[in-house]
Amino acid sequence: MVSVSVETPEQTEARLCGVIAQAQVVVHDGVWCFEEFPTDQAPEITTTTLAVVRDNESWCRLVPFGQEHDGAERFGIFSFHFPADLDNSGFVGWLASQLKVKLGTGVFVICGSNQARGGIYDYWGCPIDLLDEAIAVVDALRTAPI
Repeated sequence: MVSVSVETPEQTEARLCGVIAQAQVVVHDGVWCFEEFPTDQAPEITTTTLAVVRDNESWCRLVPFGQEHDGAERFGIFSFHFPADLDNSGFVGWLASQLKVKLGTGVFVICGSNQARGGIYDYWGCPIDLLDEAIAVVDALRTAPI
């Protein structure tokens, strides 16, 4: 369930530091990229496909980078699963802002839902060359005093 919190900026910061500390974080091995397909050609979903999204003009599949992807933008991926009943509202904007300030880069986020694991989860992508630095920021936030 999506929550809406009414709180001061200081309360939001403290709550979201608690959220990141309680989340399960996984750094996904390898280099990842997007493959695009025309709208009338839905991509095959394989065991290595991490996500599939579409807009009005194309499908997009997030997959491990390979030789066939020469020239594609390369990303590192990490993910968060949140405990059930944890108010994580504002998390994406908060962490994206933290990463932008500390690393100077934007990120992409793809969200999904798995009720058996608490609900919403997020896949985060950043330029592959900044993955270690992004994880260092995440780790520092996870251990920051609340």
